[in-house]
Amino acid sequence: MKFTQLLAEALRAMLANPLRTMLTMLGIVIGIASVVLMLAVGEGIKAFINKQLAVLGSNLVIVQADSRKAVGARLKTGTVQTLTLDDAAAINGLPSVAGAAPMLTTFSQVSYGNDNSNNQVQGTTPAAFTIRNLRLAKGNPITEVDVASVARVAVLGKKVAAQLFYKSDPVGQTIRIDNQSFQVIGVLDNEGQSFDVGDIGEVVMVPISTARVSLVRTPTARSVQYIVVQSKSAEGLNDMVADISDLVRDRHRIRAEDEDDFRVINFGEFAKTGEAIATGLSVALGFIGAISLVVGGIGIMNIMLVSVTERTREIGIRMAIGARPADVLWQFLIEAVAICFVSGIIGIALSAALAAAVTATGKFDMTVGFKAIAIATIFSCAIGVFFGFYPARRASKLQPVECLRYE
Repeated sequence: MKFTQLLAEALRAMLANPLRTMLTMLGIVIGIASVVLMLAVGEGIKAFINKQLAVLGSNLVIVQADSRKAVGARLKTGTVQTLTLDDAAAINGLPSVAGAAPMLTTFSQVSYGNDNSNNQVQGTTPAAFTIRNLRLAKGNPITEVDVASVARVAVLGKKVAAQLFYKSDPVGQTIRIDNQSFQVIGVLDNEGQSFDVGDIGEVVMVPISTARVSLVRTPTARSVQYIVVQSKSAEGLNDMVADISDLVRDRHRIRAEDEDDFRVINFGEFAKTGEAIATGLSVALGFIGAISLVVGGIGIMNIMLVSVTERTREIGIRMAIGARPADVLWQFLIEAVAICFVSGIIGIALSAALAAAVTATGKFDMTVGFKAIAIATIFSCAIGVFFGFYPARRASKLQPVECLRYE
């Protein structure tokens, strides 16, 4: 028999008992929807991680000042070697480094007119805007001239700007940070969580020299709290970490047996860990969904065995007029695959609708991609073949004489 004829017979058999067919399909629909949704959850987690890393910038590490330990206890105040602007300049000169930006941060009261808020103020250099992928919605970034002249200028996060200025243009206006006047020169366009200031939309950025003079107390005139460093490539990130560690240990005259007085935090490792967790979660949840598929497949096998019994005389008649055992086998096998394939389409549509509903809440993005659809389609057809083969083979082994005697 031709494939089109076999497919038509399969559809006819499905429509002959619509209620039974729908109940048979239900397990596969639920299983496919579960698998697709679990894959979408995994992809959503990966996308969330990538989005957060995009806020930080790519290929970043943080060099953070830390107190040196001696026999498990921290040394007394005054013996701590802090990071400095000179350390940042030396790191910036490493061949593996694309850029380095020293940082000072503090919480301050930011006010304009009668409106005020408590925000994290970050003292930084122009390099931070490039390293951390900071975009401006309007105005200009901090410049080297601003740093050199200790200018009282500020770049606002978009949420701070909206809170203090509502719909008016903040650029050129004067705000007060801890009762000191600063002129607004720009507004950031970035959104999302950052590694050091929480919501990037709520940060206020000023020149690092101005922060030291007016807002942040430091142990020395050139001390910084941490340095943000960008690697020239993702592949060279680990090599850059090693270069930074060797350089800073040498600059701080740390002996081989002593512990570092700084920490290098590698965000690339965080990304790999996050992706590994997301992948593991997808596999685990997908396995749970696959259990539903197996249960649905067993249901299909049972129904197909019942169908073979009910259609024994039909099988006998077909064989008596010339149908080969292979034709009978293909007829029932295609019927099982058709049930699973249609169930898979329904399951994919259901999961896509649920994913869209979750995404519409704005709390978590779930996208049913081509990979999930392909996997679900292959799974549904494979389930049909696997669980439909035994009933189909059993039907093909029936003898025409015995079938015609069946009541």
